[in-house]
Amino acid sequence: MSLTISTDSVLALTPFPKAAVAKPRLDESRVIGCEYLHYPWDDWEAWALARGLDRDLAGLARLTIREAYNHAWSDRLKSLCGWRDDGGRMLRLALRSPEKARQRWNRLLETDGLRGEYNEKTGQWNPYY
Repeated sequence: MSLTISTDSVLALTPFPKAAVAKPRLDESRVIGCEYLHYPWDDWEAWALARGLDRDLAGLARLTIREAYNHAWSDRLKSLCGWRDDGGRMLRLALRSPEKARQRWNRLLETDGLRGEYNEKTGQWNPYY
């Protein structure tokens, strides 16, 4: 007599532990020495996903963190984008109010850090100042 156990039943009984992902260090001084896919924003995304953040929202946050650095946004905006607290405030906002986080980050990206906006009719970038 043979006993057959389906893979589905084993998976349902065996919980998989969450992968241990270290809290990221969002430090501008270490960006230059990073390897591809190991930038601070990549580390932040992995950390956020391990803490249960939705994949799309984690990706949007990653992009926001990256753009704040690459486009030299103001220190105030960099702070809002995790560069002063290793992204803790961003994660808390995203878990607590995902739609508010999505709106806020989309606005920052659309305006390149509140610098201006693209006019679809003229195809021109219109700076705010």
